[in-house]
Amino acid sequence: MTMGERKTIDLEQGWEFMQKGITKLKNILEGLPEPQFSSEDYMMLYTTIYNMCTQKPPHDYSQQLYDKYRESFEEYISSMVLPSLREKHDEFMLRELVKRWTNHKVMVRWLSRFFHYLDRYFIARRSLPPLNEVGLTCFRELVYKELNSKVRDAVISLIDQEREGEQIDRALLKNVLDIFVEIGMGQMDYYENDFEAAMLKDTAAYYSRKASNWILEDSCPDYMLKAEECLRREKDRVSHYLHSSSEPKLLEKVQHELLSVYATQLLEKEHSGCHALLRDDKVEDLSRMFRLFSKIPKGLDPVSNIFKQHVTAEGTALVKQAEDAASNKKAEKKDIVGLQEQVFVRKVIELHDKYLAYVNDCFQNHTLFHKALKEAFEVFCNKGVAGSSSAELLATFCDNILKKGGSEKLSDEAIEETLEKVVKLLAYICDKDLFAEFYRKKLARRLLFDKSANDDHERSILTKLKQQCGGQFTSKMEGMVTDLTLARENQTSFEEYLSNNPQASPGIDLTVTVLTTGFWPSYKSFDLNLPAEMVKCVEVFREFYQTKTKHRKLTWIYSLGTCNISGKFEPKTMELIVTTYQASALLLFNSSDKLSYSEIMAELNLSDDDVVRLLHSLSCAKYKILNKEPNTKTISPNDHFEFNAKFSDKMRRIKIPLPPVDEKKKVIEDVDKDRRYAIDASIVRIMKSRKVLGHQQLVMECVEQLGRMFKPDFKAIKKRIEDLITRDYLERDKDNPHLFRYLA
Repeated sequence: MTMGERKTIDLEQGWEFMQKGITKLKNILEGLPEPQFSSEDYMMLYTTIYNMCTQKPPHDYSQQLYDKYRESFEEYISSMVLPSLREKHDEFMLRELVKRWTNHKVMVRWLSRFFHYLDRYFIARRSLPPLNEVGLTCFRELVYKELNSKVRDAVISLIDQEREGEQIDRALLKNVLDIFVEIGMGQMDYYENDFEAAMLKDTAAYYSRKASNWILEDSCPDYMLKAEECLRREKDRVSHYLHSSSEPKLLEKVQHELLSVYATQLLEKEHSGCHALLRDDKVEDLSRMFRLFSKIPKGLDPVSNIFKQHVTAEGTALVKQAEDAASNKKAEKKDIVGLQEQVFVRKVIELHDKYLAYVNDCFQNHTLFHKALKEAFEVFCNKGVAGSSSAELLATFCDNILKKGGSEKLSDEAIEETLEKVVKLLAYICDKDLFAEFYRKKLARRLLFDKSANDDHERSILTKLKQQCGGQFTSKMEGMVTDLTLARENQTSFEEYLSNNPQASPGIDLTVTVLTTGFWPSYKSFDLNLPAEMVKCVEVFREFYQTKTKHRKLTWIYSLGTCNISGKFEPKTMELIVTTYQASALLLFNSSDKLSYSEIMAELNLSDDDVVRLLHSLSCAKYKILNKEPNTKTISPNDHFEFNAKFSDKMRRIKIPLPPVDEKKKVIEDVDKDRRYAIDASIVRIMKSRKVLGHQQLVMECVEQLGRMFKPDFKAIKKRIEDLITRDYLERDKDNPHLFRYLA
């Protein structure tokens, strides 16, 4: 026999040799005394298979060996594995299964090495399942299919024991569940269908039982603590032995049973639900509520609704409190009402601070809660208190902070912070234009009567308002602040002019504040008959101003002027600080001892209202500079007045106040007028771009355009449309009266 020839191995003989190797492997796996495979043993077995597969037909036994490879597993499983598993139960059966599966994988690894030559050629050519897969499939078909339901029930029973607080062998469960995953050979179907579905069903049932008891026994915070703990434990369970893909499904089941099912009952528990937690400031419990309910679909909607109701109720209570306080005080003293309103705005700011902190901390800055807070504040911030709108209250509050001697004594930082908060509140107010007008009136008084405590704060709040409401909102106010700086410079150059032209001096110290008409509120300008001394002043200033500009017309607003005059009384001479009106009236008594009401009115050329206010301040108020006949508390057209030479006061210098006119009515009228123009402009703008538009659509677009400054009234819009039709800006469609066209 030459070297090239090889002795043919027949199937019986070759398989007998292989059988010995396989038996040795089984003995090793069963733990019988058997030496390990040496390299020679392994080579001999591999070579035998190689030779049997490479012999010329009909001695190529590849197909037969492929079948026998599978039969080896089937025989071993039937004779050894299944009997040992069938006699055990519960945890013992699980341990045996894990051991058998581990052994089976070892057996597959060794046998597929012995038969490796099949894998390389025969299987590849025939597109048959590879050896590894055949080995695992045998276990799946024979062991797994018979036992999976028993195994599943045993595992679920152990999980339930653990849920009840017993110690279980988590490593064992991990190993058993790995079988469900590995048996799928890359697919999760077996794990999901044969184990996970039943486990999830059991979980739902388990927590459903628990929740039905807890909801009756526990308070809302205790229930949430338990729910959070259950979710934490289930997550822990996944990390220790369940497959990671189960986590979202498992948590969803637990959340559904513990939270979704009982959400309404839980949130509305009488003494411990969401309302109670908000009422008692239970910040930690509210944070937990947010964490839990944010995980369930639409879970936060009811929480944010309750939050909105709670904040609305608290705010409305503040309004009522302020109303009651105001009506109680009205009987006693008017100016205290102002104080009550200050307190009200303070409390609203504190309320906003408190609940904004809740939104940011407990509710993790969630948009739903920002929206709830906004809607709640919009409800009660647009209610008035004691006849004053919230726009006016806010403007007054700012005035009190910004003027000298206001009731709020605050440090610079505190003022900045408070102004910041006021501007935030303004965002909730519908009538921003009303606020602007009130604010402008009060700003004018602060600037003109030198009442403003600090220019920086004045500019700072304007910057904040500009950011919040846009440049148009603050342009006039900014103009007013700038005007005053320019007026001071103007006064300095006037003083220089007088020192250079001594012959022009009017003989009285004169300060003139020149303002730009468009920026300031409109004031009544009467042609007051000035005393001769003052006429000279006006002439001198007019001449000076014409040296600076030829084209500007000066309108004198005497109602805003002040004057220091000397009163030569019998006890002593005193300095009186009065308004220009009061000074003009008093100077009449230099040339007459006694004057009647009608004479004074004719001399001054003022209206009835102004003369009554004026004379009341000089003869019926605290300082009686004039004596009145008859001596009553009110002024009537038949009264006569004379200079009170006996007047005296412990001060050398006194200020005689002139009661201010209540400007509220005028502000509201001015704002209404401006609104009419704004609505007109908006309608024309819309129609210019749309050309043709239905009534409903036009109204909606108009409301949307103007909504940032005020909420236009539908009736007002309708009225303005009619007005624009009569003024030929729009026309009605002939066939459809609800359709308008723009007339170019």
